[in-house]
Amino acid sequence: MTRIAVVLMLAVALAGCAQDGKQGDKATPAAQAQSAPASTAKIEWPRVAAPRIDQNRAFQYVKELCAMGPRPVGSAAHKKMEDYIVSHLQGAQIEDDRFVQEAPQGKYPLRNIVAKFPGTKDGVIVLGSHYDTKMIPGFVGANDGASSTALLLAIGDQLRANMKNGKRDGLSVWLAFFDGEEAFGANIDDADGLYGSKRLAAKWKQDGSASKIKAFMLADMIGDKDLDLLSDTNSTPWLLELITAAAEPLGNQSHFFTSQRGGIIDDHIAFKDIGVPVVDLIDFEYGYQNAFWHTTEDTPDKLSAKSLGVVGDTMLQAVWMLDAR
Repeated sequence: MTRIAVVLMLAVALAGCAQDGKQGDKATPAAQAQSAPASTAKIEWPRVAAPRIDQNRAFQYVKELCAMGPRPVGSAAHKKMEDYIVSHLQGAQIEDDRFVQEAPQGKYPLRNIVAKFPGTKDGVIVLGSHYDTKMIPGFVGANDGASSTALLLAIGDQLRANMKNGKRDGLSVWLAFFDGEEAFGANIDDADGLYGSKRLAAKWKQDGSASKIKAFMLADMIGDKDLDLLSDTNSTPWLLELITAAAEPLGNQSHFFTSQRGGIIDDHIAFKDIGVPVVDLIDFEYGYQNAFWHTTEDTPDKLSAKSLGVVGDTMLQAVWMLDAR
């Protein structure tokens, strides 16, 4: 799912030349410029009343996805999951992005699914999640794959309910379900993994869609009962501030950004690299010392509807706050 690199600071004479080997800032100069806050002054975010997701329904989605069994790329269960996702996105405009990915281990059929809810204002907010599971026998990926997929489906329910005359009152919102996030080998690296997000970022840059994106919010591993979302140094500072501001009126702030673990390599990186402001909402302490990650212990009993509600409500609050700016 992700690769985390912790920056080691050396208080020696070579500090000025120190280099963060694994983390690296892959952003182009243009991306760095757009990601940087315009000033150090605290942004005054508008007060809004956003809808809330149905957290119990979201948790039911998690259970139904896991009931399909392991869902790695190319499997019958993966195809069943694709159909399940699309069937729950009625009323949205669907961008169906199918492609064959060449990986170090071979060629794989992948499919990104994007549900578009058009708005009355210019600009787009993208909410993202990967939906594939790691190729591990018996691995159902309740937290790593199913939780964020279910969350986006529950957010889609609320977006659809708040449409009037085919549009929402605000920015357009696109729900991006990425395929091929998991590496086919052991771990994500430059040659393996994050295939779906890299594909869409390149595609949207080429067709001009990327220039319309005001914010990209990624959810990953957000269902843990003991929810503690990390502060990611690869995320755009003002978007971290927005999420914090969105969480506070909901009483959710204790779950967000209480610790920092360096730069997270996840599906937001491809969008950061093309100059899109990004934030990754991820809890990478899943069980003691992350013991449940990428194991058959990643099952729905480790998750809670409340955690899904905390993240889903905060994301919707952030969307409504961006609408009001």
